[in-house]
Amino acid sequence: MNAEEGTDQKMIHGTEWSDFDTAMMERALELARKGRYTVTPNPMVGCVIVRSGRIIGEGFHIRAGTGHAEVNAITAAGGDISGADVYVTLEPCSHYGRTPPCAEALIRGGVRRVVAAMKDPNPAVSGRGLKMMTDAGINVECGLLSEKAESLNPGFFHRMRTGRPFVRLKMGCSMDGRTALSNGESKWITSEQSRADVQNYRALSCAILTTSGTVLADNPVLNVRKDEMDPSVLSEYPLPEIRQPMLALADTHGRITDDYRIFSVRRDIVRFTSNPAADNDIRYRRGERDIESILQELGRRQVNNLWIEAGGTFAGSVIGRNLADEIILYLAPSFLGADGKPVAGMTCYGKLTDVPKYVISDVQRIGPDLKVVMGRTK
Repeated sequence: MNAEEGTDQKMIHGTEWSDFDTAMMERALELARKGRYTVTPNPMVGCVIVRSGRIIGEGFHIRAGTGHAEVNAITAAGGDISGADVYVTLEPCSHYGRTPPCAEALIRGGVRRVVAAMKDPNPAVSGRGLKMMTDAGINVECGLLSEKAESLNPGFFHRMRTGRPFVRLKMGCSMDGRTALSNGESKWITSEQSRADVQNYRALSCAILTTSGTVLADNPVLNVRKDEMDPSVLSEYPLPEIRQPMLALADTHGRITDDYRIFSVRRDIVRFTSNPAADNDIRYRRGERDIESILQELGRRQVNNLWIEAGGTFAGSVIGRNLADEIILYLAPSFLGADGKPVAGMTCYGKLTDVPKYVISDVQRIGPDLKVVMGRTK
């Protein structure tokens, strides 16, 4: 596509953008998504560099500590970006972290124009990169496809704005809302296809949170298993090795010892317990420091997306405190009976107006099961 082909002009945030501009930003968003399994704790970012209506370089951010999207796109362009237009899904950084500022790289490269989808909510950036480039004489524009860009990184933006991760609560149950028989038997209620879908969510997450009750009952590993992941996910995985999310364990009374299977995988583990014994143990006492404090601590540890897999009591606490930003519910076509264990054990509400409300954003069939995705109302 040439720049002249975009005849339909659109006015957004006071800036006139062509169809060509929109197409280039769509491509940058497509590139950004390629880093979704590996980029944590950073946001996904994509970049396209254009000169004379032709793409000369493109890139995306793959992993923290390695080149950002802009740097990878400059490299793909052979280092010559003078007079070019740059489309990037997030404001180029202006500070020195593990890598130099991308705004400086674009200035040194002599680009003509930079179009950013949105400002970076990170207080260390937040408009500084845009100002740095404007002061250097670059034509800087911001806001093209901003809603799409924001939806790309809900966890990062949520953490920057609230200090807590974006919480996804996984729940699996029978059609009558039960997770196990009254004797505790629960394997397997949901299908193999649903469990493969869970693997994809785990891979997208920065951390997985569970409880000692779940570990004692099921002795799970709670890791990402390559052989159970969707082949379509593996085909676009940008690194040869699978990144394992951090494991966060709510173990109030210190009941989980090192011989449980959760410790069989190499990964970062943080334990919330009333009796800290190791460097990564956090003092935690139910009632004194509640689930909110776990979320704050995980936010401090740069966890953007948190995946919770736990029993009905903990799930009920998360829902009851309105802390689940999204609920992923897998419904199996079976009925376990009234004496089965409930999917969410909560204190009964006195009024319907007190019940947490959710909006269903997606319903799909996963093998024999139904998958329902619910978002918290604003």
